[in-house]
Amino acid sequence: MKPWFPWVSLVARLVLGGVMLVAGALKVTDPEAATQAVRAYELLPQGFDGIVGMLLPILEIAIGLMLIIGYGVRPAAVAAGVFMVLFIAAVSSAWARGLAIDCGCFGGGGQVAPGDTKYLQEILRDTGLLVLAGWLYLKPLSKFALESDPHTSTGVTAS
Repeated sequence: MKPWFPWVSLVARLVLGGVMLVAGALKVTDPEAATQAVRAYELLPQGFDGIVGMLLPILEIAIGLMLIIGYGVRPAAVAAGVFMVLFIAAVSSAWARGLAIDCGCFGGGGQVAPGDTKYLQEILRDTGLLVLAGWLYLKPLSKFALESDPHTSTGVTAS
């Protein structure tokens, strides 16, 4: 392993985990707005939007915390990566169908004026986060993580 890999993984963990944590925290305080944001995509059957609107922020917070503290990094990176793929697909779908909505990624969400959409920026941001999730899947050991290297007999972390 290159000596700088654990440092890159640390940055990836903190950026991806921080984004997930903040996104979830901003939505968890207003479940109705989160549900409205999910509903605006017009992808789920009625009734599921409320469930997703309530569970999504909790899962984002859990994934974010796992990444930030460095515990269960690989499974958390997989979960974050799945979220990013779903977010990219949902935003792309809204864009392709001509919907004018705010992504609701950091709270809010719902209808906006057609000129106020930011689909390309949202897709590019989530693609960058997906790359970080992929890096963490491949290189989960990082500096200052709670998770230890299972391949060493001492169980020392990569800090």
